[in-house]
Amino acid sequence: MTRIAITGANGKMGGVIARLIGEREDCAVCAGIDINDTPNGQFPIVKKPFDLPEKPDVIIDFSHPSALPDLISYCTMNSVPLVAATTGYTKEEIEEIKKASAQVPIFFTFNMSLGINLLVELGKKAVSVLGNSFDIEIVEKHHNLKKDAPSGTAIMIAEALNKELGNKMTYVYDRHNVRRAREANEIGMHSIRGGTIVGEHDIIFAGHDEVITLSHSAASKEVFAAGSINAAIFLAGKENGLYDMSDLLKEA
Repeated sequence: MTRIAITGANGKMGGVIARLIGEREDCAVCAGIDINDTPNGQFPIVKKPFDLPEKPDVIIDFSHPSALPDLISYCTMNSVPLVAATTGYTKEEIEEIKKASAQVPIFFTFNMSLGINLLVELGKKAVSVLGNSFDIEIVEKHHNLKKDAPSGTAIMIAEALNKELGNKMTYVYDRHNVRRAREANEIGMHSIRGGTIVGEHDIIFAGHDEVITLSHSAASKEVFAAGSINAAIFLAGKENGLYDMSDLLKEA
């Protein structure tokens, strides 16, 4: 039985994670962490990791990047694995995650969905076949409350394709203020915000007289919550290091 603490326990995603954990027999929520520590009647909720009533086997963080410093301090000091599933991390914060993984197991990915990670692999395969003969554009759509753009998932996709192309591509986020033809070494990144869209990502490969589009659409937050729980169970008992969805899939 894996004992899990949830950061952002009183948030929407925290509630989904807690509900899904409650439906499983291989794990349980031992506590929650949230700046809004209003009791929920299910498990204790504290404001900070160092206030936890007991040491969990792993922490799932689906809250806000501002929670990262305290989480890293607590996890490294107490040897508690961390699933870092929050979006909107800066490059500096990602480097802190990587640095901390030398002291404690950390699972980090921009998207916890199995389908999205399959989309990335299909995109890499497409790049290996198409080479430089097709222009690449990435379009992501999310709800109107999402603050960061482009999404971390879109960045993850772009970086995976760029690596496949020898890291020679540049990212273009805005075209309206530059009047020129598209250059061959560009990956276009486009963000749409509206309504209650959970998350949609398209990779468009546009060539001469033909277009190939790879798409993924999430219908609910459950796909991300379920992925984070699987990551937590996978991470418990692992050696120090940085893990991602590809590592989990190898053991599936």
